[in-house]
Amino acid sequence: MRRSSRLGVRTRLLLAAVGAVAVALVVGVAAFNLVLGQRLSDSAVSLARGQAEAELASLTVVDGSLVSREGLERPDSLGSPVWVFADSRVVEAPRSSAALTAAARSLAGGPNRTIRVNESLRLYAVPVVDRGVRVGTVVAGVSLAPYDETGTTALVGSIGLAAAILVAVALLSHWILGKALAPVSQMTEDAAAWSEHDLDRRFERGAPYDELTRLAATLDALLERLSASLRHEQRLTAEVSHELRTPLARIAAESELALRREREPDEYRESLEAVHRNAEEMTRAVEALLAAARHEAGAKPVTSDAREGVRAAVDALREEAGAAGIEIEISLPPDVVEVAIDAALLERIVHPLIENALRYGHTCVSVDLAVSGGAALVNVSDDGVGLEPGEAQLVFEPGARGSAAVAERRGAGLGLALARRLARSAGGEVVARTDGAGGRFGVRLPLA
Repeated sequence: MRRSSRLGVRTRLLLAAVGAVAVALVVGVAAFNLVLGQRLSDSAVSLARGQAEAELASLTVVDGSLVSREGLERPDSLGSPVWVFADSRVVEAPRSSAALTAAARSLAGGPNRTIRVNESLRLYAVPVVDRGVRVGTVVAGVSLAPYDETGTTALVGSIGLAAAILVAVALLSHWILGKALAPVSQMTEDAAAWSEHDLDRRFERGAPYDELTRLAATLDALLERLSASLRHEQRLTAEVSHELRTPLARIAAESELALRREREPDEYRESLEAVHRNAEEMTRAVEALLAAARHEAGAKPVTSDAREGVRAAVDALREEAGAAGIEIEISLPPDVVEVAIDAALLERIVHPLIENALRYGHTCVSVDLAVSGGAALVNVSDDGVGLEPGEAQLVFEPGARGSAAVAERRGAGLGLALARRLARSAGGEVVARTDGAGGRFGVRLPLA
């Protein structure tokens, strides 16, 4: 993996911003100094030409020969030497080195032109013409020391200014990026903390309209999925525990009785049959929960005869009803009642209702199936104390129990909640009624 891929987003953005500004500054400084150098060179040439033309104006041509009004020699007191040549003969010259004079002589006889000598002097040549005839050349020199000093100063100054601007941009970018990305860092830390401790917290920044609010909406959706997954896992664990507790207890009791003392083969057979029945009940419970999960996940719906599911729920609890001295009365229609739900899932919906009725009923529990208004209705009632007003919704909350269960230690308060959830997963509903004597619960399921 490349090193850059391990850098943080803020560092990469900072490097990109500083790099872009650095490139722009380098190009700007180079362009500035190139333009300035050209302007300084043009200024030196212009000055040399002006001096040459000024000298040209002071010359006099007598009988085709050049005569300087200033004399034949002059000191170079101002660092701006001037030469006057008649062809290649020196008419006027400053006190200077032979090499410099030779460079000036090389310009004699040619057109207007300029050369740089020894990187410190620029020469400019102007022809002297009298009546259309060239009679000589004026060569003026300009010292380049001031121009070079100006160029050097400008170069150093521009580089220093560019460096200062780059440092300022780096500091400002670091501050701006820190401020801009601080909410992102905080949201990331909050999302990590909430995912472990409090999945009900949300950022709630409203409808997304920029990168930050879109990130918040995405994290909210992610937390919602995590929360839903965790709730589903917790609910499934509680439901499996609730559904398997009773058959497991029966299996444990039967095996304990069978092992306590020697028995006749028929007695062992009865114990094994009881164990087998409870194992089948456990299997049906697990299959029902899986069917509910598949139904909630959008699996292809199945249909079944509602009478089979109701009958299976009653048969699974007849032994418990007999042990409690309660009679279960079941009423089923003669014709098939096809509902859009699996028979095992219907059994797990009705089972908690009958089990609840056996727990609080005294002598009789009634279970009847009917068809009304395009739906199958399963009613379960008992002759117990029933529900108090205001408890019709409370008893369907996970872990909640009605006032009649104060002295009742059995149960975890999950059966009715599971029944309602399974019914709703199939498009149905489970309700409790408090408008009559005894406990009364109803299941409504859509017909296929």
